[in-house]
Amino acid sequence: MAAVRGREDGEEGNVSEKGKSERASASGSIVVAIAYKQQVEAAMLSGGDMGVVTKGNRTSGTMYSSFRLMRLFFNAILFSLAMLIILVTLNNTWPMKNTGHSTNILDRTLVAMGVQERVYAVIIDAGSTGSRVLAFTFFKSLTDKSLKLDDELWHEVKPGLSSYADNPEEGAKSLLPLLELAKGRIPKQHWASTPLVLKATAGLRLLPEEKAEALLHEVKKVLTASGFHTTENSVGIMDGRDEGIFSWFTVNYLMDRITGDPKETLVALDLGGGSTQITFVPVEQTTVQSTPEDYLTSISLLHKNLNLYTHSYLGLGLMAARKAVLLQHKGEDGVIHSPCVNPIIDHQWSYGGETYTIRGSEHPKYQEIRGQAGRLSENRPIADHKSCLEACAKVIKDQVHSPSELRTREVIAFSYFFDRATERGLIDPFNGGVLTVQEFLQAAVQTCNIPNSEQPLACLDLTYISAFLTSGYGLKGENTVKLYKKIDGYEISWALGLAFHVINNGI
Repeated sequence: MAAVRGREDGEEGNVSEKGKSERASASGSIVVAIAYKQQVEAAMLSGGDMGVVTKGNRTSGTMYSSFRLMRLFFNAILFSLAMLIILVTLNNTWPMKNTGHSTNILDRTLVAMGVQERVYAVIIDAGSTGSRVLAFTFFKSLTDKSLKLDDELWHEVKPGLSSYADNPEEGAKSLLPLLELAKGRIPKQHWASTPLVLKATAGLRLLPEEKAEALLHEVKKVLTASGFHTTENSVGIMDGRDEGIFSWFTVNYLMDRITGDPKETLVALDLGGGSTQITFVPVEQTTVQSTPEDYLTSISLLHKNLNLYTHSYLGLGLMAARKAVLLQHKGEDGVIHSPCVNPIIDHQWSYGGETYTIRGSEHPKYQEIRGQAGRLSENRPIADHKSCLEACAKVIKDQVHSPSELRTREVIAFSYFFDRATERGLIDPFNGGVLTVQEFLQAAVQTCNIPNSEQPLACLDLTYISAFLTSGYGLKGENTVKLYKKIDGYEISWALGLAFHVINNGI
C-alpha cells in the first residue's frame, strides 16, 4: 500500500511537473505567434517578405501582389499619358513644327494611337491650257486641328475646259479620267467625307459668260455623281486674288516660311496661260502707301493676321500675251508676220478657239556667222529681238504696278516661268534653280538669234518674260529669281492652299 501510494505520489509529482512544462510551452507558443503576427504586419507595411509560406500569409501575399501590379499599371498609364502630351505638344508647336511641312514617324505613331487622323481633299484646277487633279492626304491633329501634308496625286489632261466652249458636255467628260485617278488614291470609305472642288481660272474668265456658265453646269453634274462630297459651291470660277493668295500660301508652306518673320516670306510670281499673279507680305511702309487700295488685303493665318499685297493681271498670262503681241502684226490676209518669229517659221497656233497662221517678219533680219576652220561665212536668219521687245512692252505698258520693295525681297517664280527656263536649259528640269534677271535677258537674245522650228515661239516667250520682270515688276539685272515646279516632291499649285481652306472651313 505504501509502495502504491508512493508511486502514485510520484506520478502526481510527474504529472504536476508535466503540466507546468505544457503550460510554459503553450505560453511560449502564444508569445511566438504574437511576435510572428507583428512581423508579418510589419513586413506587409514595409513591402518585405517573411519567406514563410502558410495558409494565412499566402492569402495576404496574393492580395499584396495584386495591389502592387495595379499600382504599377496605374503609374504606367500616367507615364504614357504624360509622354503622349509631351510628344503631341512638341509635334504641333514651334520649333519642331517648323522643321518640316511633311509627316514623319512621330505623326504616324500618333495616327496609330488615335491622336491624329487622316483627312483627304480633291481639287481640280481647270486652267486655260489643261485640267489638273490634285488629291491630297493630310494628317490632322485632334488637339489643335493643324494639318501636315502626307501625300499628293497630280495628273493633267489637255486641252483645258475653255477649249470645249462649244461642246460643254464633252468638256465635262474630259474630267472623268481625273476623278477615277482620285478614287484610286483615296480609300472608298472616305469618298463621301472627302471634299471635291473644281475651280476654273483665266481660261473661263476670258470666255463669254453664257459659254462659261454652260460648261460649269455640265461639270457640276459630273462632280455631283462622283461619290465625293460636293456642295453648290464645289464648282466655279476662281477669283484672281484668291488664286494669288493660295499660290503664295503653297510656296511658303512648302518652304517652311509660313510661321517665320514676315520679312522671310517669299514673293510668289505665278505665270499662267491667261493671267499672272503676284502676292507677298509687304514689310516697307512705302509699299503700303504707294499701292492701289484694291491690291491690299488682310488674311487670318495660323491664328495671326497678315496684310498681303496681291493682284491678278487678267490677259497678261503667257498665252494671252502671245496673242496680244502677235496680233500687232496681223496682215489684211489674216497672216501674222511677227518680228518675234524667225523668218524660216511657218506655224499654226491655236488659242481660245481660234487658229492663227504665224510667220517671220516680211522684212527679215540676218546675222553674219563667220566661218571657222576653212568654212565659209553665212548669213543666218534671226528674229528681231529689239522689235519683239518693243511689241511686248506695248502689251505690258501702264498695266503693271511695280513696288520698289520687290528688288530687296526673295522671289520665287513658277508655272510658265519655270517651263520656259527649263526648255532653254537654264535650270535643272527636276530640281529647278536660281537665275538672275540678266540671265533671262541674255537667254531671250540668244534664243531669238537661233532658228528653231521645234520651238517656233520660244523667242517671243522668253522676250515677254524678261520684259515682264524688268518693265513690269521693275526688277534689275542682278536680282535673282528662284524657279521651281516642285518643292520637296510636291507640286507648286494654288490647289494646295485651297485644300487647306476647304478642310478647315468647308467648301
